[in-house]
Amino acid sequence: MQPVKIKSALISVYYKDRLEPLVELLKQHGVTIYSTGGTQTFLEEQGAQVVAVEDLTDYPSIFGGRVKTLHPKVFGGILHRRDNDSDLSEREKYEIPPIDLVVVDLYPFEETVASGAAEADVIEKIDIGGISLIRAAAKNFKDVLIVSSREQYDEVVELLQEKNGATELEDRKRFAAKAFNVSSHYDTHIFNYMNAKEETQAFKQSVQHSMPLRYGENPHQKGTFYGKLEDLFEQLNGKQLSYNNLVDVDAAVALAAEFEEPVVAILKHTNACGCATGETMKEAYLNALSSDPVSAFGGVIIANRTIDLAVAEELNKLFFEVLIAPEYDADALDLLKSKKNRILLKQKPVELPNKLFKTLLNGVIEQDKDLATETEADFKTATKRQPTAEEKKALVFAAKVCKHTKSNTIVLATDKMIFSSGVGQTSRVDALRQAIEKANSFGFDVSQTVMASDAFFPFPDCVEIADKAGIKAVVQPGGSIKDQDSIDYCDAHNMAMVMTGVRHFKH
Repeated sequence: MQPVKIKSALISVYYKDRLEPLVELLKQHGVTIYSTGGTQTFLEEQGAQVVAVEDLTDYPSIFGGRVKTLHPKVFGGILHRRDNDSDLSEREKYEIPPIDLVVVDLYPFEETVASGAAEADVIEKIDIGGISLIRAAAKNFKDVLIVSSREQYDEVVELLQEKNGATELEDRKRFAAKAFNVSSHYDTHIFNYMNAKEETQAFKQSVQHSMPLRYGENPHQKGTFYGKLEDLFEQLNGKQLSYNNLVDVDAAVALAAEFEEPVVAILKHTNACGCATGETMKEAYLNALSSDPVSAFGGVIIANRTIDLAVAEELNKLFFEVLIAPEYDADALDLLKSKKNRILLKQKPVELPNKLFKTLLNGVIEQDKDLATETEADFKTATKRQPTAEEKKALVFAAKVCKHTKSNTIVLATDKMIFSSGVGQTSRVDALRQAIEKANSFGFDVSQTVMASDAFFPFPDCVEIADKAGIKAVVQPGGSIKDQDSIDYCDAHNMAMVMTGVRHFKH
């Protein structure tokens, strides 16, 4: 098909910025411009001659601007088929001028919701005319070019300059695809707002921004991140984040969010191989590193306080993939930047979603985020012996880490650091034995620790193994029909066991 010269355009936009170069180009090519309201005023201020939509339709803007462009003369000008004799005859009969280009920038619905505006203000930002213009022009891409967002202005100016004010079918089809992306995204956010109580069971998500990754979990897999990572992090140094980096970073952020006190955690394959608090970041980091210095190699590290030079000097001795912190002192940052591929992220205070989902089989599963975090007030002592004040603090610490560790899991910890953990095992006994063996291999005395389990004990074997290792305080959800067997063993061996009533499986 031959290129189609743009002779007429309808422009209706909410935000007027960045429109000037396109307007100037349309003026140069003598394009007839139709518009209405604030857009018309803006265009005329740019020196463009504008035909008011009201003059085209012989109908005023009504209902406070809710109805402006919804008229057969507008939509007929967009939708009639230029190669259909019947359509052309009707266009002549009803004196409908053709419209070759439609430029729309929708009412800012998402921004209005994000601002916390009242429902009445949000509803008024549901665009009707604009979304209808987008769909009409995109449907008739054989004849009409649709520009559906101000993000596309630069691209369309470049296109029209290159092709002397004309477009080809492949150009119009490409912009039509962009248009349906805009309209579907817009409708998805409206639906999710209106369906906040989830009375309609439907899974709808739409993310406009994407970032290609070097690859997926493995080099032979393609990977893409959908989202605005820059809203959460400022990358200060290093190479591009990988798929696996992002999975570990997600786990690190979730774990660190559990702590108000200064904490450093080191993660490998989403599990904490070290996690500790301290009076300083240096102390917290060294304690976390001591839990498992072997696994820490190549890991992801997160701190919830400023990285100063003292801790940076220690960090600089270790090869790690990613470091996350809310702030970095200038001298610490200079030192850490000495390794050009080392990824340094400055975390911004952004609230993360409370819904989690992932693909599975031929569909998607969704769930509420696990927001339950047990404190001492949630502990219900099931044994005759009450845990000491120090043991209670340690049980809280261990439970927080346990919550963010792959099931089946056991965590051995004091009130300041984890000694070890057994992660992702097919039996809880294996998880406990792994944790004890690992702690012993690094010279830790597990009798100084308490034990946390992510789920109940179906048999008393775990408390028996813990007791023989010298562990005397345990936290677990409870809920097994054989809970009493574990309680009885603890009572017989002077162990304290508290139950939370909350399971924290993590698959």
